[in-house]
Amino acid sequence: MHTQHVTKPKFSEQSGFDVIGIETRTNNARESAGGAIPQLWQRLFAEGILDRIPDRADESITVVYTNYASDWNGDYTYTLGARVKPGAKAPPGMVLVTVPAGQYVEFRSARGPGQEVVPALWKQIWTYFQEPVNPARAYKSDFERYEGSSDPNNVQAQIYIGVKPNHVASSAE
Repeated sequence: MHTQHVTKPKFSEQSGFDVIGIETRTNNARESAGGAIPQLWQRLFAEGILDRIPDRADESITVVYTNYASDWNGDYTYTLGARVKPGAKAPPGMVLVTVPAGQYVEFRSARGPGQEVVPALWKQIWTYFQEPVNPARAYKSDFERYEGSSDPNNVQAQIYIGVKPNHVASSAE
């Protein structure tokens, strides 16, 4: 019914930042069968996690993917929370993760139900990175931003994938 509006991925230089939230260790195979991520989102809202995160830097929900065991088939740590100001401390039961500065490719989803638009966007991302002409994923840190998404049926995600810094003509070699 609704068209998949695909925006072209764009390169962006991101500065580092901290995120405080709740986390789980999972992998894509586990997630395609229901997995741990939907349960984490349920906790986020049911337990009012966002309201307990100190020193929030903005109103967005932020997800960080870190500690990749290998590549997109391996385990990774998924942290769900919010971006915080420098120096913020994680309250009990939460973690603080730092997203490193670097080069990222930014993808933007269609607007719609989160459980539809986000997996659809990840499928595009996997396809994009299978093309040899595109940059290689760094598998250090990736992140998602959901702006003011209080309505789960009207979500737009921005997903930033960290890439190896060699795709740009770099004179630093």
